[in-house]
Order: sequence, then C-alpha cells, then structure tokens
Amino acid sequence: MNGNRFGRLFQVTTYGESHGKAMGVTVSGCPAGLELDEDDIQYELDRRKPGQSMITTSRGEPDAVTINSGVQDGYTTGTPIGMVIENKDARSGKYEPYVTAPRPSHGDFTYSAKFGTRNWGGGGRSSARETVNWVAAGAIAKQINEKHGITVKAHVNQIGDVRAEDVMWEDMLEHTEDNEVRCADPDAAERMREVADQYQKEGDSIGGSIYFEARGVPRGLGAPRFDSFPARLGQAMFSIPATTHVEFGLGKEARTWSGKDRNEDWEFNEAGDPVPKGNKHGGLQGGITTGQPIWGEATWHAPTSIPKKQETVDWETGETKEIQVVGRHDPVLPPRGVPVVEAMLNLTILDFMLLSGRINPDRLDDNPGQYDTEYHPTSPVNE
Repeated sequence: MNGNRFGRLFQVTTYGESHGKAMGVTVSGCPAGLELDEDDIQYELDRRKPGQSMITTSRGEPDAVTINSGVQDGYTTGTPIGMVIENKDARSGKYEPYVTAPRPSHGDFTYSAKFGTRNWGGGGRSSARETVNWVAAGAIAKQINEKHGITVKAHVNQIGDVRAEDVMWEDMLEHTEDNEVRCADPDAAERMREVADQYQKEGDSIGGSIYFEARGVPRGLGAPRFDSFPARLGQAMFSIPATTHVEFGLGKEARTWSGKDRNEDWEFNEAGDPVPKGNKHGGLQGGITTGQPIWGEATWHAPTSIPKKQETVDWETGETKEIQVVGRHDPVLPPRGVPVVEAMLNLTILDFMLLSGRINPDRLDDNPGQYDTEYHPTSPVNE
C-alpha cells in the first residue's frame, strides 16, 4: 500500500514531515519539452507559503524550491523531476508535551495507533505542511494544461457564516489575489476577514470552503466505474488535510431538485455537436467530462490547533490533563488552501489528458533544441 503517490501516468510521489529537514516531491511522467525553471514553481509556492498575512501562521518559511533532476537547458527531459523545499523555521520543542498525549482532533493518536510510532514535531507527516509538495507538482501540471487551453481557478467562497455571492469567471481570474482572504467578492472578503480576526483574538479557529472551476477541459475524460472523473476528483480533494465535504455541480443541493428540474435537455451547438442546455451537472455526466466547465466546492473544518484550553489523556501515565496548544497556526485554512485546490485539480486533469492520449506522454515538442529522432529514409544516416 502506497499512500504517498498520486496519479497514474503523471505520478506525484512525496516525502517529508512538518519539522523535518526538508519536503520533497518526485514527478514521474512529465513529457519532455516543457520549458521549466524554478521561478515557474516558486510563484505558486509563494501563494501557499506561511506568513502572508495576520490570518495565517507566522512560521517563517521561504519555501524556496530547488529542482534536482529532470530538467536540462531549461526544458524537461522526460525523466523524473525531483524537487526539494527545505524547512527553515521548524520549532519542535513546543510539541514534546503531546508525544504521548494526543491533541484533540489531530492525527497524533491515529498515526501512533497505526505505526506504533510517529514524527511528533508539528504533526509530522499528517501536517498540511506536506501540501507544499503538491503545489510544486501542480505548478508543472498547470503549465502543461494551459498550453492545451485548460485553465483552473479557485477562490474562497465562505468563511464561517459569511458566504460570497456567485462571481463571474473573469472576476475570479482578476480579483482572487486582491485581498488576504482570496475571495473574488470584495464585500464578502472584508466580512470574512473580520470573522477570521475575531476567532483569532478569541484563541479559536473557524472553517470555510473553496469554490473551484476548470475551463477548456475536453469532453470524454474519465472511465467507468472506479476511475471516473468525479471519483478521482474526490480522491484529490479529500487528500487535502481538513477536507470534510466535496461536491460538483449542484452538489448536496441536488437532493431538493426533482428529476425534471435537474435534468438538462440537449441541443446542437454552432459546430453541430450535441450539448446540454445548462451545466447543473458541473461538467460531468456519467462520470465523464462533457466539455463544459467543471465546477464545485470543497469544505474544510476549522484548524484543530487552537490556543483555547482542551482536555486530553496521556496513554503512558493514564492521566487526564488539560492542554493548551501553543505555536504558530492558521485561524482559518481556505485562504492558503486556494493554490492547493488548484494544484490537485490541475494534477487530476493532466493525468486524464495523458491517459486519454490527448497529450503525448513522451514529448511536447516545444523544445527547439530536441533531437529529431524520426525515421528519414533518405537521410545520410540511413543510406
């Protein structure tokens, strides 16, 4: 069993713990010929890194990426791409009280129960710190997808009881990064910030959700039954720590719609192809993409590390005791989660694009310096 790998053709394998020496990711299956340097990846990592605002953890990580393999002369070679992000500001000492006394609602006890041991500094492997690897890999997938006309975008649409109005696609593209909350609705963003500030002052935290959308995805991606697009999408989103709910299209609201109201009639588009009249299905029917925008929402619970006093038990001493989690933690997760959601959606789409043959898994032919290895009967080599 390998829980550290995602994808079938575009495979992402990660390692690292929250307070270990470094985080790392190996990307296998990236076609040769993609122009790539560390700045392309660093842009996405900077969107995820801690310390961006007062409503994120103050942990001082630069999240600087180093590419160690798979790139030559600025282009991918088709071999595994290895990337490392060093941990620079780990402070494990504050976590010693929880070695045998699990923090409420963390993975402390479950990891220990499964493995008989764990890296307890900062939550170790269960920490959301690990998503830095996913964003690095997703930055590569994003570039390939965009070369094929596919664009992925997300924004925070709810924190606590403050929910944003539905926004236009153009607003998501232009205004998501305009505020610390990463909400494309500026009025809602201001109220969301106030909610996050209040919970932070109280030593508490609050949950929220992220809306995501992908445009330009061709029809026909996904396969029955266990490899359907929504099945793989669910795996991608539920892998993100603190995710409690994932939906596409109408999602849970569909339980209040009749079949007649939810069903979408068919019509011919300008090219003469059948298309649904509407997109309440979120771009997915029968587990396969329709060619319409894929849209949905991921919900995250409140961060579990909070300064408020809580109770736990020590499994070595048998005592019940009061604890107060100290350290540097986010009061709300979605603002830093936006690039993580985008990364996992990009990775899912690219893997299906490669599996379907819509992208050559060997080479992109974008590199003018690549050798022409096609057979030419009249060339001197073959005379």
